[in-house]
Amino acid sequence: MSAYAQWERRALCDLMLEVGPDAPTLCEGWSVRDLAGHLVLRERRPDAAVGILVKPLRSYTDRVQHRLSDRSWPTVVEDVRSGPPALLRAVDEQVNVVEMFVHHEDVRRAQPDALPRTLDPGEERTLWARLVPMARLVRRRLPVGVTLEAPGFGRVKARRGEPHVTVSGPPGELVLFATGRRRAARVDVSGPPDAVSRLEAARLGF
Repeated sequence: MSAYAQWERRALCDLMLEVGPDAPTLCEGWSVRDLAGHLVLRERRPDAAVGILVKPLRSYTDRVQHRLSDRSWPTVVEDVRSGPPALLRAVDEQVNVVEMFVHHEDVRRAQPDALPRTLDPGEERTLWARLVPMARLVRRRLPVGVTLEAPGFGRVKARRGEPHVTVSGPPGELVLFATGRRRAARVDVSGPPDAVSRLEAARLGF
């Protein structure tokens, strides 16, 4: 079994220690410390993590996340590095490979002069496999028909209909695009100008 989630997790933690807790991220309004607190909460506090998706509980989630992140920086990063509880480690790769890849890039690409990485071919295949079901999750946010195309991997229709736009790039860049990191994603967007403009203005992600 591949271990790209673990590799991305370790690389993310090394980078968080390198840039420090106050460095920016691609997550609007979040520093690296905020992002680390989110990851710890998501994996270790299921009682509070539900507020990530359920708005009425978000204030509780925010309070817990603040407490988790407002500890000594090495402790917070070590909690991220150690990963989910033992009972969940068997599904770490399946559940977290996209999460860790995206948040690693959230930190990397927020730093000056950051460039895209050349990913291991196996990781690209893994991200492409995750992108297919992800496309269904973002469908309702797409204002026009959209096809996601990764040369050498395939095509997936995220939403049918006209006007239609094609978004092309490596799997990792398409994952960033689909999760709302349009400004950082190195993708080509082609189609009728008005449709492209509507897609560029859309708020994607889950």
